[in-house]
Parts: sequence; structure tokens; C-alpha cells
Amino acid sequence: MTAYEEFQGYFAELNDLCCVINLLTWDARTQMPPGGAAARGRQVATVTRLANERFVSDTTGRLLDAAEAEVSGEGPDSYRARSVAQAREAYTLLRRVPTELMSGIAELKMVAQQAWQEARAANDFGRFAPDLSRMVELNRRLAEAIGYQEHPYDALLQRYEPGMTAARLRGLFATLREGIAPLLARAAPGSEAVRADFLDRDYPEEQQRAFALEIAQAFGYDLNRGRLDRSAHPFEISFTRDDVRITTRYNRRYAPAALFGLFHETGHALYEQGVDPALARGPLTTDLLDLYAVGGTSYGTHESQSRLWENMVGRSRPFWQLHFAALQRHFPEQLTGVDAEAFYRAANRVRRSPIRVEADEVTYNLHIMLRVEIEMALLEGSLAVADLPAAWNAGVREYLEIDPPDDSRGVLQDIHWSTGLIGSFPTYTVGNVMAAQFFAAARRATPGLDTALARGDYAPLRGWLTENVYRHGRAYSPDELLNRATGASLDAGPYLAYLRGKYDDLFPPQA
Repeated sequence: MTAYEEFQGYFAELNDLCCVINLLTWDARTQMPPGGAAARGRQVATVTRLANERFVSDTTGRLLDAAEAEVSGEGPDSYRARSVAQAREAYTLLRRVPTELMSGIAELKMVAQQAWQEARAANDFGRFAPDLSRMVELNRRLAEAIGYQEHPYDALLQRYEPGMTAARLRGLFATLREGIAPLLARAAPGSEAVRADFLDRDYPEEQQRAFALEIAQAFGYDLNRGRLDRSAHPFEISFTRDDVRITTRYNRRYAPAALFGLFHETGHALYEQGVDPALARGPLTTDLLDLYAVGGTSYGTHESQSRLWENMVGRSRPFWQLHFAALQRHFPEQLTGVDAEAFYRAANRVRRSPIRVEADEVTYNLHIMLRVEIEMALLEGSLAVADLPAAWNAGVREYLEIDPPDDSRGVLQDIHWSTGLIGSFPTYTVGNVMAAQFFAAARRATPGLDTALARGDYAPLRGWLTENVYRHGRAYSPDELLNRATGASLDAGPYLAYLRGKYDDLFPPQA
């Protein structure tokens, strides 16, 4: 056995442990009875501790030394060399983090998720506040252990979006705000005249599921390697590229929430199912900084795929011109007298909504900016958890000029903080920006792509994305991958151009 083969076998077992964590997590969010939260937290903490101890052990260091020597002469695109380099980088960082801190966060996740669900259902922030306070404190300790130069948020960002910093985010957000403001000022009033009464009708869940799953399969989601379940908050989770699961939630009075939510999760799933099989059970399919089995290079890159398929494909006019008749067959009474153009306009109207996952493309990033601002303040200590609902409501008034109706549709609407994902929210905006760059590059490289999409042939787009994004797993950094696929680093220009093109058509500027 060569040094690299020994290294690969060792990390394959680590990947298996990560998949066990994912399976326990999936079950907790979809099947586990509420009373199981505390015990499940201990189970996840145990497996997390075992995985972490294995990863930061001296044995790992010895295997890395030997594998590095073996692959030292291989080129920069060698998966073997990049696999060893990724593992070395994560090993060096996590050696600075106490194992008990990692297992403590893992245990708290299960308990905090259950508390969040109960608090959200009861519209009672107080039920969640104690666990959230503990989670914030643990993440402060994690940031200190990882280390940073300017802001504790920088440390946490490295777990989700390598290369991103708080300062870089502020610049990106400023550019986006400047570009979004005139669109919002024009499109929000214009949307008031858009007919949307047919969205507020009773849409049975089973028909929503059937239509959305038809589209997921049309996009390329392989149900032989996947499944769809129901959860309190939509998510995608994978154990290997051959077991990639998605969930959604249903709102019988607003069907688009489930439809677009499932298109979104399908984008994540296509990424996971498209990873090169040669990378299975290795560092290039495991997020070693979060001990999470995920194939993508970063959370932002992953979000670029969910937002691309949800918005640039699933919210487009050609999509609804093609698929509206099928939706109408599922809901003949609800959509009587409605045509494809009317549905397209209703699904793309711009509203200052308090709910992030139901937000339109113009206002969506404002939701993210608010969350990032709050996370930074929590980590700094300038905002106490007890004051979070008031700060949230004030931020919504500032960014969206509305008042949240209650905490369930305000500060309690997202699952992320209960799962310890402080620092992950910016990746949604990063994903939006990346999505436009990838989509524009796919169009340049694939003659006739728009024609193929208009007739429901999604294979050319999926093929380009698989070749340029999916198959590489975690082999490249976000900027490396963007440059390889599009010829540019992260750039808000194509995204703002996409928004302007779409909404100038829907709500033309006054002459």
C-alpha cells in the first residue's frame, strides 16, 4: 500500500463518521419524535468527538507527512495533491480547536433545534433564547480558537466561505445595495398592480409535491440516489453522491413557497450527485472544518447552484411558458382563468416581505444583510441575545420598511442559529452573485442553451455545470473555481445586470 493509499483509506473512515453525523441529523429533522432531542444531541456529540479526535491525532499528521512526500511532484490540478493539501489546511486549523468545544457545539445543535421549533410554533422567543445564548458563546470561543486579525466573523467565515472576510462582505453589500435600490423603488410600487389573488388559494400538499418533484426530476435529480421528505425548514443533505436527500415544507395558502423551495434544494442535490465518483469518501467530499459530508467547495458555491436552478431557471418566463400547463393540470380549480404570463408575473412580483425564504430576487439580499449585521454584533458582544427581537424588528424596518408581524415570522423564522451556523448567512448572497457568473459563462460556452432551456432540455446546462463545477467537489477554492469556469473572481456586475434585465422588462423605467 502506498502512502497516499493509506492516507485515503484513513480519511475514508473519517468520511464514514461524518456521514453518520449527517444521518443522525437528517433523522432529527424529519422523523425523530420531539422527546428524542437530548439523547440525539449526546449521540451526535459522541460521533463528532470520535471524528474530531481521529482527525486531529498524531496519526493524521504522520499520514499527511508521508502522503505529501508522495504527491509532491504532481501538478496543481492533481486531485491527489489537492486532497492532501485540503486535509493539511483543515488539520492545521482544527488542531487549534479543543475537541470538547466541537462536541459541545454538536450536542447543543440537537437540543437547540428542538427548542427553536417549539419557540417558532409558539411565537415565544424566550423558549429559544437560553440555547441561542449558549450557541453564540460557543461560537465566540470557536472564533478565538481559529484565530483572526480584524473581526471574529472572519474566523467563522473560513468554515463556510474560504477567502471571505467581513471587510470584503461590506464592500460587496455596498455595491449590491446601490444597484438594488433603484430597482426596488420602481418594482415594488409596480408590483401592486400585478394580479396575484390566485396564489392565495388552497393548494393541497400532495399536488404541490407531485408537480415540484416532476420538475426536480426534469432538472436531473436522480431519485434512485435521492428522496424527498418534509421538514420544518427545507434542506439538502448527503451521505455519499449516491444518497442525496432533500426536504421541503408546504404552505397550502401559498404554493410558490414549496415549489421554489424544492427547486432550490434540487440545485444543491444536483451538485452533490454530480461529484466525480473518484473523490468519494475522501477530503474532497468532506467539509473537514465542519465535520460535515458535503461535496461542494464552499457554502456560497453550493448556494450558487440552488439559486441558479431556483431563480435563473425556475423563475424565468420560458420556464413557465413551458411548464404552466402541467401546474394547471395539478390545480385546475385554483388556476382557472390564469395563464402562464400571469403566473410568471405573480411569482416575480417585488414585495417587502418579512420572510426570507419567500422573498423575491430584488429584496432577498437585504434579508441576508440584516442577518449578517446581527451576527457580527452578537459575536462582538455589542448586541445581547435578549435584545435580539427588538434589533431584528428595527433592522427589518430599516432594510425593508415594514414591521414583522410576530417573532415566528421575524427573528425565529430561520433554523440556522439553532444549528450553530453562525457565519453561513452571507453565503446566500455570495451564491446569488456566483450564480449569475456561472450562468453567463454557461451561455457563452454553450450555443443554443436558451433554446434548449425553453424546450425543457436541461441536460446542456447541467452538463456544463457538472464539468465545470460539480465534478471537482472541494478540489478548488471558491475564487479558483470561479476563475476556471468564468474567467473572473467574485463580481457583482453580472448579477446586477441579470436583475436589471429581468425587472426592467417586468417594470420598465419611466421615459
